[in-house]
Amino acid sequence: MQIRAGYDLVYECPQTTPMNLMLSIHFTRVHDLVISDQLMTDPPCPVTGYRDSYGNWCSIIAAPIGTTRLFTDALINDSGMPDVVATGAKQTPVVDLPGDTIVFLLASRYCETDRMSELAWQLFAGAPAGWGRVQAICDFVHNHVTFG
Repeated sequence: MQIRAGYDLVYECPQTTPMNLMLSIHFTRVHDLVISDQLMTDPPCPVTGYRDSYGNWCSIIAAPIGTTRLFTDALINDSGMPDVVATGAKQTPVVDLPGDTIVFLLASRYCETDRMSELAWQLFAGAPAGWGRVQAICDFVHNHVTFG
């Protein structure tokens, strides 16, 4: 099957604004792209790219004063198969995790963790640890977040 993937983001900047963007298909799926997910800007802006330590392709622009539109419209081949269900997956205590995995548990500037942590515990503390909690979070997102 083929999946259409893209975005159309519009920002209003009161001054020239540097942006570090992580909007690209992960490099492990680039060979599946039928139509590239190249970042387009309006007005046109120079784009500098780099790969971060997780393998994500990142783009840097300096958005000019005024309205800046960022967009792409890609097409990707996919098997259409659902993710593997591992109901027996266990939750590993943080102290037992390998050191190179800890970075994935750190707060992100893309989520106000100081504000969201309390809500997350209210919503999911009672869910069974391991797969059950992950599934509860996925179900919540599926039922409360709309992508369009």
